[in-house]
Amino acid sequence: MIKSTVLFIGKEEIDAVTKVLESGMLAQGPVVEKLEKNFAKFCGVKYVVALNSGTAALHTVLHSLGIGPGDEVITTAFSFVATANSILMVGAKPVFVDIEPDTFNINPKLIEAKITKKTKAIIAVDLYGQPANYNEINKIAKKHKLFVIEDAAQSIGARYYGKMSGNLADIACFSLYASKNIISGEGGMIATNNKNLDYKARLFRHHGQDEKQKYVYLELGYNYRMTDLQAAIAVEQLKRAYILTRKRQEIAKTYDKEFKRIKGLTVPLVAKNTSSAYHQYTLRVTRDFKMGRDDLKDYLEKKGIQATIYYPTPLYKAKHLNFTGRPKDFPITEKAIREILSIPVHPKLTDKDITYIINTIKKI
Repeated sequence: MIKSTVLFIGKEEIDAVTKVLESGMLAQGPVVEKLEKNFAKFCGVKYVVALNSGTAALHTVLHSLGIGPGDEVITTAFSFVATANSILMVGAKPVFVDIEPDTFNINPKLIEAKITKKTKAIIAVDLYGQPANYNEINKIAKKHKLFVIEDAAQSIGARYYGKMSGNLADIACFSLYASKNIISGEGGMIATNNKNLDYKARLFRHHGQDEKQKYVYLELGYNYRMTDLQAAIAVEQLKRAYILTRKRQEIAKTYDKEFKRIKGLTVPLVAKNTSSAYHQYTLRVTRDFKMGRDDLKDYLEKKGIQATIYYPTPLYKAKHLNFTGRPKDFPITEKAIREILSIPVHPKLTDKDITYIINTIKKI
C-alpha cells in the first residue's frame, strides 16, 4: 500500500533523542529553547513558544488575546475540529464562514457580514498547506479592530507574498503532530512578533508561572509544556524543512501536469503570490469524471493507493458545537465535502510510486 503519510525519521532524530535520554533532562529544557530560537528564525518572527500540541497552541493563543465567555471568533467550518474546539475551550462562540471554491480557505468576502459587537478575532486556516488571503483578512480585521490568528497547522514552509507562514497575522499556531510536514510526535508552536503575547503564552503553558520566578503563580495556566524529547526530533526535522517542502512541491507539479488534462478532475489551485507546503494534494472529483469520488477512493485503495477525505464532515454538523444555522448557507463547503479526495504527496514517494499513482488514475 502506498500510504498517505510516511514518517521521515532518520539517524539524526534517533541520535538526538538518545542524547536527550542520556542527559537526564527529559522535560522542557535547553533543547526546547533551541527549537524555539530556530523556529523563530525559520518563520522570520521575533518570538516562538513551544507547546505539547497544536490544540494547546490554539487554546493558549486565544487565552493570551483575552478572548473568553460572551466573545465570538469567526472561522471556517472546513477544518479539523481542534480549530473550533479551542474557541469553546475559552468559553467563546465559533462563528462559521463559507470557503473559497478554489483554495478551500475562508472566503474574506463573507467575513464582514458575520462581524458583531461580540466579535474579537478571526482564525484563518491554511488548509492543505496553502496560506489564506491574509491581505484581505488583515484589512478587515484592522477596520473592525479584531485580532487575526493564523492556524498554520498544515502550512509550515509555505509563503505568502514573500513572507513565511507563521508571520502573516497577529499570531500563528503550528502543529507538529506525527502526520504533519515537520513533526515531533506530538507538539505545537506559537509564532508572533508581539512581546506581550509571547509572555502571556509562556505563563499559560506553565501553570500560570512566570518562567523566571518559580512558584510565583500569576494566573490560571495549564501544563502545556513540550519536552526536550519532542523538541529533539523537531530540531532535526526543521533542518530539512526546505528540502522536504520542495520535494512535496515537485510531486504536486508532476501531478498537476498529468491530472489537469483529465476531464472531471480539478487540480489544487495555488493563489497568486502564494506557495503551498502541500500537506495534502487534494483533487476535486466532479460529475464529469468516469466514476464518483467515493468509487474512486475505493478503486485506488484496491489498487494499493491510500486516498483520504479531509474533511468529510463540516464542523457545523458536530453536535457539541450547537450550531443553529443552516447547511445551505455554506454551499461551497457542502459541495467540497462531496468532491474532495487527497492522494499521497509525502517526500518518501519514489518515482515509481508517483508514476504508478498517475497511471492508475489515467487508466480510468
